[in-house]
Amino acid sequence: MILVFDVGNTETTIGLFESQALRAHWRIMTGVPRTADEFVVLLRGLLQHEGMDESIVTGAAIGSVVPGVTAPLTDACRALTRGAVVLVDASAALPIRLEVDEPLTVGADRLINTLAASRLYERDAIVVDLGTATTYDCITSDGVFLGGVIAPGVQTALETLVRRTSKLPATELAIPAKVIGTRTEDCIRAGVMFGTADSIDGIVRRIKREWPRAETPLVVATGGLAETFRPLCREFEKVEPHLTLRGLAMAFDLLS
Repeated sequence: MILVFDVGNTETTIGLFESQALRAHWRIMTGVPRTADEFVVLLRGLLQHEGMDESIVTGAAIGSVVPGVTAPLTDACRALTRGAVVLVDASAALPIRLEVDEPLTVGADRLINTLAASRLYERDAIVVDLGTATTYDCITSDGVFLGGVIAPGVQTALETLVRRTSKLPATELAIPAKVIGTRTEDCIRAGVMFGTADSIDGIVRRIKREWPRAETPLVVATGGLAETFRPLCREFEKVEPHLTLRGLAMAFDLLS
């Protein structure tokens, strides 16, 4: 089995794969500073919680947009397994092409989504990844990353609103029963949740109008909040919360 790591700015998602089957997954906070030794202890604990031993881990793949985490996490994986530890970034020899002005600046998560979407769906796709930022990855069926859109993430927008307005209370992300709120918390939820959903649908429609190929792209939602927004976004055709983890497992097979 292999461990894969999608290191985002807010959370790190970890998956345990047997071949291409996801056997377990976890989320941890990225912003907690950890040494390699601390990562080893954490990973051993997660495996033991699932009734597994570190001896089952035969390799690892890491896709990271947080450089400060990449090195200690890589060292931890090398201490945990004698198998290959693969770093997936813009220099990796993946069977994808980046048709953008600055290929080396493309985030690892967007590269991995390109690999996963092109192989899983075999058609043009728009991958909407709901994380710290909401990204829109424009991907062709033959594995070309055309570019996309980066917008503030849902949680980012909510935290900024609360932090910069002195009388607005901290509010959890939940879908309100109606748009017109009668309590401050419901007003905030309506603005953030419905505003985000309508923004996603609107941007997707704009992307479709600019699509450079005849085929209408499939719209796939992924990331931690994909399921939350499934009932709100009319443009979503598929929801695959673990698309990036699946792409990392594919990348490991290709690069190891």
